[in-house]
Amino acid sequence: MTNTTSRIAEELHFQTHDGESLFYRRWPATGAARRGAVLLFHRGHEHGARMAHLVDELDLPDFDFYAWDARGHGRSPGQRGYSPSFGTSVRDVQTFVQHIGAVHGVPEQDIHVVAQSVGAVLIATWAHDYAPKVRGLTLASPAFKVKLYVPFARPGLALMHKLRGLFFVNSYVKAKFLTHDPERIASYESDPLISRPIAVNILLGLYEAADRVVADANAITLPVQLLISGADWVVHHKPQHQFFERLGSAVKTKTELPGFFHDTLGEKDRAPAVAQIREFILQRFDEPAVPVDRREAHLSGDTADESRALAEPLSPLSPRGAYWAMTRAGLKLGGTMSEGIKLGHETGFDSGSTLDYVYRNHPQGSSCIGRSIDKTYLESIGWRGIRQRKIHVEELLRIAMERLAEMHREVRLMDIAAGHGRYVLDAVLASPVKASSILLRDYSDINVRDGRALIAEKGLEDVARFVQADAFDRMSLASVTPRPTLAVVSGLYELFPDNEMVRRSLAGVGDAVEDRGYLVYTGQPWHPQLEMIARALTSHRQGEAWVMRRRTQYEMDQLVEEAGFRKIDQRVDEWGIFTVSLAVRTER
Repeated sequence: MTNTTSRIAEELHFQTHDGESLFYRRWPATGAARRGAVLLFHRGHEHGARMAHLVDELDLPDFDFYAWDARGHGRSPGQRGYSPSFGTSVRDVQTFVQHIGAVHGVPEQDIHVVAQSVGAVLIATWAHDYAPKVRGLTLASPAFKVKLYVPFARPGLALMHKLRGLFFVNSYVKAKFLTHDPERIASYESDPLISRPIAVNILLGLYEAADRVVADANAITLPVQLLISGADWVVHHKPQHQFFERLGSAVKTKTELPGFFHDTLGEKDRAPAVAQIREFILQRFDEPAVPVDRREAHLSGDTADESRALAEPLSPLSPRGAYWAMTRAGLKLGGTMSEGIKLGHETGFDSGSTLDYVYRNHPQGSSCIGRSIDKTYLESIGWRGIRQRKIHVEELLRIAMERLAEMHREVRLMDIAAGHGRYVLDAVLASPVKASSILLRDYSDINVRDGRALIAEKGLEDVARFVQADAFDRMSLASVTPRPTLAVVSGLYELFPDNEMVRRSLAGVGDAVEDRGYLVYTGQPWHPQLEMIARALTSHRQGEAWVMRRRTQYEMDQLVEEAGFRKIDQRVDEWGIFTVSLAVRTER
């Protein structure tokens, strides 16, 4: 077995969001007309050339093939085995796909992805978090749970990382445990581009992302082909089967390969498996795509069931009921010392006032103990995600403003539920592009009052105004003047489980925004503290429990698309909690 192919590869680079220039190979289609493209993602430690044999073996002359070297691997730059985070590498996938569309003219919907091991987890996370519209995924031996063989290795690594900071772990896996193919074993052991160390932050990030994606695989609706190596020494089988069973895909297939080691796509007797991949790819391009409809997900399905379960009261005599009663009592006590917790009790932990406090991120309390409690409160994973969401909202607002300026169009900005409006005003002030008008709307008179004060504080009274209005009143939104060229809705729809309300609101936004105008919208496809929020925190709605229904990114994108918008960009935090997307209003 060799890593060569009869097609001649072009050696190219693409630019990542943080300025790295990653290496990739492109094998152009040799047929009369290109039907699409196949993207190959290598396993951990390896690089794209080690998947080059699939270009010939898949025998798809009408398809381009692309294979990258992930950052820190192969011929891509960076310390060997290192990436700033697992989330950064997932975003690299998104950037790569966007690059292929922009430079090589292959739209997302004409792409099929083949990925192995760590690469397969990377792609599964990308599919979960970004909800791409590719034709399908082939995932070979995804490394959802690595066999570490050392008791308590994962918590031990986490503790060492906390104490030592960044360090690297060398692979303990010998080539003879990856494949039966002697030539493949020899090439692995002699390949100077193999990156045997892996940064501990990537290893821990891999575990966390894998746990999340396996638990929430129902969010993935793309056609998926899963290949499981029957004699895999490297990863556990159970999470692979759980992932498959939970997939929300209308088309999915699972094949177990007896006797195969972990290097599934490089095994000696891989020909039947490769033939199955070829057949699956051709079926995806021969048959019309049938999207899964998630617009009624508030009525039935995983997130609806989850939300209803969280809304069910617990018996105070049960262990869980007693635990959450003690948690609420602790928060009440904390509210006597911490300004943030006190504000949450007074206005709701989901209120505009609370969010503005979280954005400012200055711990306050009645004493040093109160300030310490407030600091811990502000550093909770949910609030860190909220602050990252603000950064992403501001970034995409600035991008939209710059695009409008490039088209010589006015920036007329509308936020339909602005809270205090801090993220909008901060984005406007940070942009070199000037807005001709800013309309901030909110239902809360407190938010309107404080938002008007913030407009004055920022010195934007000449272009900005704040009015009290209902974000779910379609006619009110549709009749806004002047018509906005850029609308934003941040943190609103996450608070309301009913999709009919969201559809009504989005329809009004779609009516209001000019053709080829933009919409920035947020989502919350995942949250690790859903039960704590539901059992211990109160909302702005007369102190009711703050019970949230998660919307998968795919569901949120479907609702936005129904309103006349097409998603063109997206951001997501490192934990996969909050997403921010940019969409363009399609021409009527």
